[in-house]
Amino acid sequence: MASSIARSFVILSILCVITSSVNGQQLSPNFYARSCPNLLTIVRNAMRQAVSNEARMGASILRLFFHDCFVNGCDASVLLDDTATFTGEKTARPNQNSLRGFEVIDTIKTRVENACNATVSCADILALAARDGVVLLGGPSWTVPLGRRDARTASLSAANSDIPSPFANLATLISSFSAKGLSATDMTALSGGHVIGFARCATFRTRIYNDTNIDAQFANSRRTGCPASGGDNNLAALDPTPNRFDNAYYQNLVGRRGLLRSDQELFNNASQDSLVRTYSNNYRAFASDFAAAMVRMGNISPLTGTNGEIRRKCGVVN
Repeated sequence: MASSIARSFVILSILCVITSSVNGQQLSPNFYARSCPNLLTIVRNAMRQAVSNEARMGASILRLFFHDCFVNGCDASVLLDDTATFTGEKTARPNQNSLRGFEVIDTIKTRVENACNATVSCADILALAARDGVVLLGGPSWTVPLGRRDARTASLSAANSDIPSPFANLATLISSFSAKGLSATDMTALSGGHVIGFARCATFRTRIYNDTNIDAQFANSRRTGCPASGGDNNLAALDPTPNRFDNAYYQNLVGRRGLLRSDQELFNNASQDSLVRTYSNNYRAFASDFAAAMVRMGNISPLTGTNGEIRRKCGVVN
């Protein structure tokens, strides 16, 4: 876990990222200082309750934010429900039977609406909740720029095409992140979000049965809960400490124990090997880079000004 000193270092190290990244996008950490001064406390308290009830929820909300930002920007489009006349992103291949935590965001939104009616976007709530979930599991903190507005549309096709696949090779991963304005270093740091949470058997079956760059004992241990056929929704931890935000994920990669093929691609005799080794030995370096990359990801194509809307309920447009 990061010490309080390390966390202070992380926060200070990304202040320049916040300032330089958001000036043209009208985002500011103080956006709701007057209109909803208790916002951060409301979100943090709700996330504390959610993570206390189920530690896995911290990882689930982080993943929800990631999948939102990679589809037309961080605009809460991933939260929209399908209707008779509207198709959202929840049934996209990377999301269906996979994304979770929607009810947590709905709970936070209800509490925020009670305090500050029609003021705070679902997109900003999701950004704050993702940060708080990481912190509550022992990870770094960062200052979240605010002022995003919510999309009135969603894109099933973009969700199917733009969200990186757990089967992707390194070149594809680098290209996917680059298309969103994120560097290979950002990609390797953000992949460290897999230090918490679980994956479904369907996403790692081919790795544990077919891949050669995998520790044999690790593969055998994962086959116990993930048969060659069936059991698609059986879960396995992404690293040995799925409820603690540490750097064990990178230590696993060095030992060829990455659960997903896309994980192990980060350490497979290629360009990211040196950085993975650094993170495996230096939690502070990982935490700092992860926090800065989260700020950059949160700045992907936000709706601001008069674009979009402030949804009253996160699952439906107004």
